[in-house]
Amino acid sequence: MEPRNETVIIEFLLMEVTDNPELQSLIFILFLFMYLVTVLGNLLIILAVISDSHLHIPMYFFLFILSFTDICLSTTTIPKILVNIHTQNQSITYAGCLTQICFVMVFASLDSCILSVMAYDRYVAICHPLRYTVIMNSHLCGLLILLSLFISIVDALIHNLMVLHLSFCTELEIPLFFCEVIQVIKIACSDTLINNILIYFATSIFGGIPLCGIIFSYTQVVSSVLRMPSAGTKYKAFSTCGSHLSVVSLFYGTAFGVYISSALTSSSRNTAVVSMMYTVVPQMMNPFIYSLRNRDMKGALRKLISRMPSLL
Repeated sequence: MEPRNETVIIEFLLMEVTDNPELQSLIFILFLFMYLVTVLGNLLIILAVISDSHLHIPMYFFLFILSFTDICLSTTTIPKILVNIHTQNQSITYAGCLTQICFVMVFASLDSCILSVMAYDRYVAICHPLRYTVIMNSHLCGLLILLSLFISIVDALIHNLMVLHLSFCTELEIPLFFCEVIQVIKIACSDTLINNILIYFATSIFGGIPLCGIIFSYTQVVSSVLRMPSAGTKYKAFSTCGSHLSVVSLFYGTAFGVYISSALTSSSRNTAVVSMMYTVVPQMMNPFIYSLRNRDMKGALRKLISRMPSLL
């Protein structure tokens, strides 16, 4: 790659989703279907939270933000994949790659932070029910979201600035279907020690700390629920956590799947497929998990859908 101070159009090559022409149309339809389901499903959650006054509480405010973040994360990757499949052109500009890296990091990190905040909300609701409205006030909820967004943006910008200082040789093929910072660093010719240190640091911050927070919150929740005298009260307390636990399991399960896949297999295509699932499947499944397991959300969605014909 030419030095960046020269006026040269620089492009990376992304991995081709399939080299079988007969499968391209099928895969294009599959990705398009997954994207539409993700957007429409999360959009319904957003509209349901907005339209139903019973859902104007911290738990559903965080779900609103999570759904919006999931739409943004999917939009960052899937449309470009669809364009590449349709045009049979796997190139992405240098600026476009950096932009995609930035947005993927922002929204993936924000997803992790929001799941941790939602766990804290459940901890306060179950372990300190009498003080819940005082602790989880609108000021704190807004502050938690803004803080999560701030550190996610700062982290993404730092990684992007460090990538800007890297130089590249003739190997410009990224072994993924989208631009991801670790894979871009791997194909650089210059020293990447600082970049790798930042990657490990960011992983511990946005992976380890939120996960530890979630585990601690639910340890306290389980301890508090087990001390409840009534079986019905125990069931009701656990049922309010079921949807969130399912989403957390799906999010971190696919994340660990990416890590294990990259560690155990030498196939870049297998790693690419697993990485794609991490940025697609949780975002697509979250609306189904919350709409099927949450009674209040199911009621709000039924009201919303019943009003749609009159709105149209």
